[in-house]
Amino acid sequence: MSRAVEWWDEHQIPLYLAAIATGALAGLAAPSIAPALEGAINPVLALLLFATFLAVPMAEVGRAFRDVRFLVTALVANFVVVPVIVYGLSRCVADDRGLLLGLLLVLLTPCIDYVIVFTGLAGGARARLLAAAPLLMLAQMLLLPVYLLAFAGSDVLAVVEVAPFAEAFLVLIVAPLAAAALVQALARRRRAGRVVEEVMAGAMVPLMMATLAVVIGSQIAAVGAQVVTLARLVPLYALFVVLAVAVGLVAGRTVRLDVPATRAVMFSAATRNSLVVLPLALALPPALGIAPLAVVTQTLVELVAMVVLVRLVPRLVPEPLPADASTSAGHRSGRVGP
Repeated sequence: MSRAVEWWDEHQIPLYLAAIATGALAGLAAPSIAPALEGAINPVLALLLFATFLAVPMAEVGRAFRDVRFLVTALVANFVVVPVIVYGLSRCVADDRGLLLGLLLVLLTPCIDYVIVFTGLAGGARARLLAAAPLLMLAQMLLLPVYLLAFAGSDVLAVVEVAPFAEAFLVLIVAPLAAAALVQALARRRRAGRVVEEVMAGAMVPLMMATLAVVIGSQIAAVGAQVVTLARLVPLYALFVVLAVAVGLVAGRTVRLDVPATRAVMFSAATRNSLVVLPLALALPPALGIAPLAVVTQTLVELVAMVVLVRLVPRLVPEPLPADASTSAGHRSGRVGP
């Protein structure tokens, strides 16, 4: 079993791409399975987050709450700078009310669930991002109506409801986090707790693959049916990822965050809360039926982008060289002759 875990840990990226392709093929070949797959999203994602939280000592989360500089940076990046970018991108689809609302709903709400997983895979500060999750959730609940009013007009406020946000927070954050804390406490006294920790740590890659396949498979057929209309959004969503990653990078360096924290801000700025806002989009009247598909399209683009960013972000923000290594490198580069 340990060899299998080592193998899939070493081949994470191709395995994630294979999971995305498998989900797409299954969803297109058998559209009737979409409802069943959609119903599996929250359970699979909650299990993935349980495994993620289990790998984060609760003491680290407690310390992360005191990191005011990181928390403020994440909030400013997500709710001051990113909305400016979103407003500019939204003007490109302002002629289509459904596309506009779908884009605004998803891009104005930062992710609070699987972003923690991808951040950890890229060597980011997942404990600090986990500590920021309640603040990010509360801020988007309060500010989303304000931004929708400013960017789309007063008639859209009826689509904003608290219930989907509260339900997602309880199911995807509170419940897995409480379960992880209980298992960690058990592991200090009983071998059974340590066994659960080991099993869930080894299952991280398969769980991520299952999440990717289920999300893609459940939505790909619906997106395919409107592909011509939704194609307008793909370059906008791709450009958003590029700009948001740049925002996170600049923000982290401006306030001099350490490497893991800077990587975490980059992922937080780029990753959106699509699985939470999808119920809001589904509650829209039939005339705006394209809005939920606009949200799903962002999910498809984002998942591919996250797989790329897991490798790219550590290169953009590399770990600093040890002092002796950098000194030696400096001596070597300064040598001009024998």
